[in-house]
Amino acid sequence: MSQSEGPSDVAGVDTGVLAEARAEAMTSVSRASAEDAVEADQDAAAATAGSGEPAGPATPAAPKGSLWRDRNFLTMWSGQALSQFGAQITELALPVLAVLTLQATEWEVGLLGAAQVAAFLIVGLPAGAWIDRMHKRHVMIWADVVRAVALALLPLLAVLGVLEIWHMIAVALVMGIATVFFDVSNQSIIPSLVRTDQIAEANGKLQSTEQLAGLAGPAVGGWLVGVLVAPVAILITVATYVTSFIALLFTKDHEVRRAPEDHQPLHKEIGEGLSWVFGNPLLRRIVGTTGVANFFGTIATTLLPIFVLRELGLTPAMLGIVFSLSAVGGLLGAIATPRIVARIGEARAIPLSAIAFCLVPFFLPAISLVPALAFPLLVAQFFVMSFTVLLYNITQVTFRQRITPRRLLGRMNASIRFVVWGVMPIGALIAGALGTWIGTVPTLWIAATGELLACLFVVIGPFWGMRDLPDAAEEALSGATT
Repeated sequence: MSQSEGPSDVAGVDTGVLAEARAEAMTSVSRASAEDAVEADQDAAAATAGSGEPAGPATPAAPKGSLWRDRNFLTMWSGQALSQFGAQITELALPVLAVLTLQATEWEVGLLGAAQVAAFLIVGLPAGAWIDRMHKRHVMIWADVVRAVALALLPLLAVLGVLEIWHMIAVALVMGIATVFFDVSNQSIIPSLVRTDQIAEANGKLQSTEQLAGLAGPAVGGWLVGVLVAPVAILITVATYVTSFIALLFTKDHEVRRAPEDHQPLHKEIGEGLSWVFGNPLLRRIVGTTGVANFFGTIATTLLPIFVLRELGLTPAMLGIVFSLSAVGGLLGAIATPRIVARIGEARAIPLSAIAFCLVPFFLPAISLVPALAFPLLVAQFFVMSFTVLLYNITQVTFRQRITPRRLLGRMNASIRFVVWGVMPIGALIAGALGTWIGTVPTLWIAATGELLACLFVVIGPFWGMRDLPDAAEEALSGATT
């Protein structure tokens, strides 16, 4: 998906794109050289100044040379690396705590899953407009505080012997809201930390650590849950959020906030972001595939802990290993993306990868037919899924970030997240209802069939007739983004 031809930390993939790609369970790399990128930013800054928008420094002051010598970036990076590792532990510990300790039903697991992502549906759109007005590093600092305090309540309640599933649902709701603000801010902070020609390197480093966290975190989390029990494992994630908070306090940025006179009424700013996304015919198809795939994928992943831990009888440690090996697929997908894009073209990579990740979900319910092979089949499914999703997401995230003006980045990301993540709490609730009504395995077959339909948006479209996706200038000339 990346268009970068130069090397970066993850085989040429811009890690801002990579982080966004991995987050959407779908930053951008310029085709130009570093010098061209600097000149383009300077031209954009001049044009912005002429239009009445605050230009801000095109290239923030940062040490020359590699980011390994940039103490400011390394401070932020170390905090993010630890928090990503901690988040992977909790991603496994929470469902294990609900399913094995609290004996949650299918409906309760569905409610918990919905609570974790409900914020993207409830506050996703206004969050993008608000964040475009705020100091993004400060937003991230407060989000870390909220996440650490809220998550720390779960082990405390468990120690007191009063923990119930509704406590977990409430904490998940609060953490979801904080995560919305953290993620949308995090997607746009790198340009205010490093020079323009260092953005790809910075994103590469961040995404590399996220992939490594995905490799080690679930396996370590499974071991910790088995040895120390889930509430204690959750405390480790709390500590990593505190570390991220401290690192952000000591990080300096060069962000220039939009002038108050540039602010419009909230509904107009939200509308501007939505119009930008849905006024582009290519983005509309990408959002369609991503949204439908996430909807049906959430139905499957919501019931996954019940299916794996109860019906298949696997241990939390084995589930953690499955997640870790799937992260290997994601890492290899990130490494292979530039080569695949160079071979078949950026545009064609989107429908091809969509076909692959929309077929693989049939592996999951099929495992019930051969439970003796459950572990290797789970590994194979999640490995291929991660590989193809990263290929798809890196490509489409790179495209949308490349063509979006900087002043709209927050709203563009929030608008897309509103759709592609906003359907997830609905999918989680439906998973709980269907799982209770017809059972876990029949629900997984329904989810797999729905995911297969998701690829039609990009398979039946203009992508096959193109090799490269348009640049911002081409989009403007064609009027496709009006």
